Amino acid sequence: MKNFKIAQPHSAEQVLALLSKDDEKVSLMAGGTDLLTEIKEGVMEPDLVVDLSAIKGLAFIRKDRDGMHIGAMTTVADLASDPAIRTDYPGLNEAALSVGTPQLRNVGTLGGNLCQRPRCWYYRDAKFVCRKKGGSQCFASRGRNKYHAIFGGGICHIVYPSDLAPVLIALDAGAVIVSPGGEKVLPLSDFYALPSKNVRRENILNPNEFLREIRIPPAKKGDKSTYLKLRERGTWDFALASAAVKATVAGSGFSDIKIVLGGVAPIPWRLEKMEQGLMKKKLNESLINEAAGAALQEARPMEENAYKTALVETLLVRSLLSIA
Repeated sequence: MKNFKIAQPHSAEQVLALLSKDDEKVSLMAGGTDLLTEIKEGVMEPDLVVDLSAIKGLAFIRKDRDGMHIGAMTTVADLASDPAIRTDYPGLNEAALSVGTPQLRNVGTLGGNLCQRPRCWYYRDAKFVCRKKGGSQCFASRGRNKYHAIFGGGICHIVYPSDLAPVLIALDAGAVIVSPGGEKVLPLSDFYALPSKNVRRENILNPNEFLREIRIPPAKKGDKSTYLKLRERGTWDFALASAAVKATVAGSGFSDIKIVLGGVAPIPWRLEKMEQGLMKKKLNESLINEAAGAALQEARPMEENAYKTALVETLLVRSLLSIA
């Protein structure tokens, strides 16, 4: 492991100054559960690690008439235990409870979970110089690809590992990004980018920017949400596939619905065609099964991961039936 310096700034202004250094490779650290692993594995070799834990005001959960505001340094454990989140956004509560173990949830943060790097074994192995690390090929396309993408792979077949991102996108959450020019708010769905845009990154953050806050619109009457996850082990494991659904129930159907998958694509994968097929229709199990099957026609599984299509279909049917 390469030696590195560590800085503990006390304000956003100090963070931005450190991120603007041109002569050093700088990495931000929230809880550290992902970054420190990457450094130990030799995947990341920063000159300077900026620890955000000393900055006051980055860890909070606050509800007002505009909805829910959650600071990037809020721990996953605090998300999982917050009564307002449990009541208004049950899918987010379920997603937070599915992350790691209690020990990891006590350390891991919202911002760290949303900005983590992929767990692809070729990317995590320092001996493989894949496209994501500046190489010329994705080794998963012809290699071992049991855990890789069935949607949106293209030049790189990673899957995005976050449990919180799919449900937050389904909830129409916005991301507050801070830069030297001020702050901007964009839909969290626009925060992530496919490898075809930048194979070296999974999000649109520039080197001198950082994620400060997530904002969720107020829950409306009739809103329901859920998050279901399938994994190999009962705990402390990433999703083989997951599904986040947020819907507004009106009569016997949905007046609004968003469906986002996790663990199956390089970014949280929204099923917009399936949403349109379910909108304002009288729901029954036959319609839901038909819509789930149609959504999977766009899947492009590889040699070892075709099983994920059956997992996704099961998740979609279970999640939709649970809130319909």
